Amino acid sequence: MKTDLFDFDLPSERIALRPAHPRESARLMVVRPGEGGETLEDRTIGDLPDLLAPGDCLVVNDSKVIAARLKGRRIGRGEAEPAIEATLHKRIDGSTWRAFILGAKKVQVGDILRFGTEGRVCFLGQLDAEVLHKDEGGDVTLSFSFTGPVLDQAIEERGEMPLPPYIASKRPTDDQDKTDYQTVFAHEDGSVAAPTAGLHFTPALLERLEARGVALHKVTLHVGAGTFLPVKADDTAEHRMHAEFGVVSAATAEALNAARAKGGRVVAVGSTALRLLESAASDDGRIREFAGDTAIFITPGYRFKTVDLMMTNFHLPRSTLFMLVSAFSGLDTMQRAYRHAIDTGYRFYSYGDACLLYPQPRR
Repeated sequence: MKTDLFDFDLPSERIALRPAHPRESARLMVVRPGEGGETLEDRTIGDLPDLLAPGDCLVVNDSKVIAARLKGRRIGRGEAEPAIEATLHKRIDGSTWRAFILGAKKVQVGDILRFGTEGRVCFLGQLDAEVLHKDEGGDVTLSFSFTGPVLDQAIEERGEMPLPPYIASKRPTDDQDKTDYQTVFAHEDGSVAAPTAGLHFTPALLERLEARGVALHKVTLHVGAGTFLPVKADDTAEHRMHAEFGVVSAATAEALNAARAKGGRVVAVGSTALRLLESAASDDGRIREFAGDTAIFITPGYRFKTVDLMMTNFHLPRSTLFMLVSAFSGLDTMQRAYRHAIDTGYRFYSYGDACLLYPQPRR
């Protein structure tokens, strides 16, 4: 499909720079496609227990965002030490990461990058990394001087929360983001972008959902910085997704299959949970245990196998995420829903409002 089909104009003032407080006060658009046209209903996140039914299952992503943005300099190649900014996006092993480099033209294979000048790790004042490989577009492989938990601590000491470019370009990261850009489910270190639909949940809301009889299940998908990359190809068939590591446990798969067999609905909280469940599904719709990389790219025409409802934020024009929601609820429906969101003041992107999507009728 032509990428232009997924374009739309978004006024900059619709981009949320801070989340709603309390989180469940954010707006929630309920989108119900139908043969005669969609129904759009304006609610709030706090209404979610009333919108779901006993026996339904919320599936959330429990990946935790790490302080993946590192600022430093290149050393060891003459007197000049140009500034370098690296955003880690995929762990290879205990000491090796893939990263996007801002200022990549200044970096060659074999260079040493130094992040920070003081710290508490291993009595050393800096964190060094060697550039092992460099791709076109600024994607590099870094081998760090530390490994395992020591490296994780060093990154945490020196790194910043990797706010998306559409927020970071408008204001600096601060301490409040360390809380705001982390879901209540965050447990497994590894994401460099928040699974943002999960940002709307609070312990109080979860208690109300439990009282309603809605079950909560957790999966893990470590979100990479590739989620922010625009689709540059003119046709979606030419776009390639960055692989991300995910896990669905055998117990979770069994519980979701059992719930669906009893008539319960699987409600994916966010595109990450949905993509992982679809990656773990067999052709007959059963969810299987899964542990590995997924680079699934969902566009209109895809036949969903496991997910009955989807809760997600409002996404970028021409993004793989807007393509995904268009595949789920229909391109025409989502174009009209987004037009309504813009016209009525919904807040977009990571810190913005959300929508609860019903699938388009199958033909």
